[in-house]
Amino acid sequence: MKVNHTLKPIYDKNSKILILGSIPSIASRDANFYYAHPQNRFWKTLEKIFNENIDNDIDSKIEFLYKHNIALFDVIKSCDINSSSDSSIKNVIPNDLTKILKNSKIDTIFTTGKKAYTLYNKYIYPKTNIEAIYLPSTSPANSKKGIENILIEEYSKIKDYLN
Repeated sequence: MKVNHTLKPIYDKNSKILILGSIPSIASRDANFYYAHPQNRFWKTLEKIFNENIDNDIDSKIEFLYKHNIALFDVIKSCDINSSSDSSIKNVIPNDLTKILKNSKIDTIFTTGKKAYTLYNKYIYPKTNIEAIYLPSTSPANSKKGIENILIEEYSKIKDYLN
């Protein structure tokens, strides 16, 4: 099924890092916001590494991102995908990050999951020359044993780039 990315990037002039996923899941597209699947651990992981509670509404999540100078977007502008399965992604058209990078202080890019990392390196890195830092997926599809501790350890790297 052909899917077009409909979510706006979240960033402002003070954003220092950019976190890129692949493309919003069905749950995220339905909710019109990033990492909206109730079993996705993205927001819970950020809560733990920043030792802060994030209310479950969109405005609170955006406020949290701005407060910590974190920008959020995705690698893919459109693609063919079955359900929300990254492994099925084909016919990728990447997002253009030029406006985001030009209008912020972003100098570090993180990708969530192998597909986002691979596609970033293939389509976007040649234009930005900013090497991406890989972070494991917070998707419920990545539910191997012990992943919560791995996520917290890996995502804690984000804080090193925000000082």
